[in-house]
Amino acid sequence: MAKIAFLFAGQGAQSVGMGQDLYQSFPEAQAIFDLAGEKIQKLCFYGPAEELNQTVNTQPCLFAMDLACARALQSQGVRAAGVAGFSLGEIPALAYAGTLSDAQALAFVQLRAQAMDRCAAAHPGAMYAVLRISALSVENICQGLEQAYPVNYNCTGQTVVACAEKTSSLLLKAVAEQGGRALRLAVSGAFHSPLMDQASAEAAEFLQYQQFQPSAMPVYANTTAHIYQNPCQQLARQINHPVLWQQSIEKMVADGFDTFIEVGPGLVLSGLLKKINPEMRVFAVSDAASVAQVVGELAGA
Repeated sequence: MAKIAFLFAGQGAQSVGMGQDLYQSFPEAQAIFDLAGEKIQKLCFYGPAEELNQTVNTQPCLFAMDLACARALQSQGVRAAGVAGFSLGEIPALAYAGTLSDAQALAFVQLRAQAMDRCAAAHPGAMYAVLRISALSVENICQGLEQAYPVNYNCTGQTVVACAEKTSSLLLKAVAEQGGRALRLAVSGAFHSPLMDQASAEAAEFLQYQQFQPSAMPVYANTTAHIYQNPCQQLARQINHPVLWQQSIEKMVADGFDTFIEVGPGLVLSGLLKKINPEMRVFAVSDAASVAQVVGELAGA
């Protein structure tokens, strides 16, 4: 019998129109979008893209979309035995696991987004996907630069670097000299780096007053690649520490997971998973049609 994990998509996967047919097709998905409110619904369903792509809006919109996908699947009998989420996606993962209530998780996402946006304005930065060179080479490059940090270990040959804006040109030069390629990401700041320390502190202040429930399933933490032990501390640390995505997937595979379903818009996590371990079964759910497809394929397995 398949051991299923849900993978919750992160910032950058958003697109105008996401969630609209889920809202119309599944009461469980509608409930999430109704909780998120009319503004979030309209941005998800109708845009405009410029507004949807602003960090303060992207994060709550993706939270609603990711969790709506997971709840739609669950309503059709597909349940996860474990979960992980990429960056922002870790919060709907914790809500799905019952560690946080939906309302708690949404409130935290909104605070997180605003705090990160303020930090990005105060400490201008950028993020680059560095391709074709090893994570160790990327780490060595960053050690030789001021305010440059490896922050997303996505898969072999793909490591994301966050840096101060003033360091960007030096980073690009150093990567090229090593035979790599650096692609700038469409984000507003140097997320998951020390440039986000203030946002992490604001998150910690908020989280210390929250009550957390025991998780109904394992939730694999970005910062450790192991099962969550201390949500209050780890959720705050996640903002200014690296996402160990490849390591997280490898740990889940070692723990027996063999079927992974990306919940949320896009195919970013599915693509990474196929590179990390091509032997795993991988699905993606972002609308009513893909829910039906996954339900059918799993039923016939």
